[in-house]
Amino acid sequence: MRPGAWALTVAVTIAALAALYAGSTIPPPVGRGVPAPDFSLPSLTGNRIVDLDSLRGKVVLLNFWATWCKPCEDEMPAMERLHRTLSGSGFELVAISVDDDRALVEKFAERLGLTFPILLDPRQEAAKAYQTFRFPESLLVGRDGVVVERYIGTKDWDAAAYVARIRRLLDETPAG
Repeated sequence: MRPGAWALTVAVTIAALAALYAGSTIPPPVGRGVPAPDFSLPSLTGNRIVDLDSLRGKVVLLNFWATWCKPCEDEMPAMERLHRTLSGSGFELVAISVDDDRALVEKFAERLGLTFPILLDPRQEAAKAYQTFRFPESLLVGRDGVVVERYIGTKDWDAAAYVARIRRLLDETPAG
């Protein structure tokens, strides 16, 4: 390649990509400071439908997971302890399973003794809205419905730092 030809090739490629994405309807990444997308999903227990909007006013930890995901299973006991520690405080832990087999999710929850709400997202509609693809992925949502933090990978949810972070959010005065 002649000198300068490489720079021209790069410039043309960048211009082509810019033109391709100009006016794109690709939503911004769901992360800190972005309103959490609403969803409406069935609960594992009973025939109850849960939507994020019904949790407004609470601090919510949304956890996207699957039964086949070993790191997901590894963090579930800590999530259960976090749920029990902060139960009744205005905090809600909601686990959203992307499995397509309800029976597998039921057996998983029973085996681990999970008592927090588990929602079913077999078509991964909520997972897509939140742009999750690596499990586990969790989002901490403030009482105003805005994402406070996004976490990728296994976390020790009952560790003092996470509990303190959530308690600080619970202590904040809601806006408006």
